[in-house]
Amino acid sequence: MREQVIPQKVGNRSGMAAKRRAGGVGQRPQRRDREGMGQTLSSRIRSFANYVPFILKATLAIVIGGLIFAGYRAASAASFFQIRKVEIQGDYRASAADVQALIVREVAKTGVWRADLEEISTRLERLPWVRVAMVSRVLPNGIRVRLEERQPRAVVRTAAGRFLWVDEDAVLLGDMLPTDQMPVFFLRGWNEEPGDTIRKENMDRVKRFLELQREWTAAGLSERVSEVNVIDIRDVRAQLAGDDSKIEVRLGSQDFGKRLRDALSVLDTHRLTPRGQFISYVDLTQGRRAIVGFLSGAQAISDNAGSASGPSVGETKSPDAARPERNNQRAAANATPQNNSETKRKAKPSRDETNGGERPRRARPTQ
Repeated sequence: MREQVIPQKVGNRSGMAAKRRAGGVGQRPQRRDREGMGQTLSSRIRSFANYVPFILKATLAIVIGGLIFAGYRAASAASFFQIRKVEIQGDYRASAADVQALIVREVAKTGVWRADLEEISTRLERLPWVRVAMVSRVLPNGIRVRLEERQPRAVVRTAAGRFLWVDEDAVLLGDMLPTDQMPVFFLRGWNEEPGDTIRKENMDRVKRFLELQREWTAAGLSERVSEVNVIDIRDVRAQLAGDDSKIEVRLGSQDFGKRLRDALSVLDTHRLTPRGQFISYVDLTQGRRAIVGFLSGAQAISDNAGSASGPSVGETKSPDAARPERNNQRAAANATPQNNSETKRKAKPSRDETNGGERPRRARPTQ
């Protein structure tokens, strides 16, 4: 029996296709592209659908916000929130009428609901006596104000003669009333010009004044002082009170308590003399040397007397006192020649005093 061998044909397409199928994975690009496009579109639709609730929520929130804003505008402009009541607390010296008028004027523009409380507080703090103003709403139609007033620390005597209270911040508060407690002494030398630099200088004056007030009150000397001039805080001057109201004590820039005590001691010593009523000032700016000035009419003195308990004293006169002395010296000098002529005339005998008024004759010699 013969075996038959069937030869394999070269270039058999089926064989080549089998090999290709066995050696690699068949791909169909055109069909794959169509399927990919369909999946992308559907995924996009699904992604967009996921954002729909968020968009709806955002839109709903915007609509609700607009409605709330419109309602707020309508409610705030309604007469329901118009100012009808103002409560003021802490108005001991501040004018309640001024506070209420300012609040009503500001709140009437916007209503209680939309009132600018910070701006109202700032405006209230510009009023006299008001240091801090705390403003709050009392819905629906009220405003409450709590005031912290400034504390008066000194009374300033102005150039026009007015007496005004002032606080530590150099803020003029208002006139001193007859019912107010009288201060220990007054402050002079206040600069009434506007400006931050001037206010800083006035603050230094108030500070120096309060230091003097505490020191002299503790030493029991404040009752002898009427007012203190601090126009120059390096040259403090005190005007005395009572019977010594015309006397000024010049203290300089330091040791105010000791110098005032020494000046009063010197003054009390001179008060016992006839010249005491002519004292004009006591100058202790040099420290231990006290210079006493006199008004016109006092006797000229120039001596230095030391003491163990007090400063050395140098007494002088004011220019008005020196002028009468010069005039008296000139009058005495002019009167001297006249006095000499009168003395000579009186010393010479007259005719009436010799021989009945006849001139004496010479005796003739005898022969």
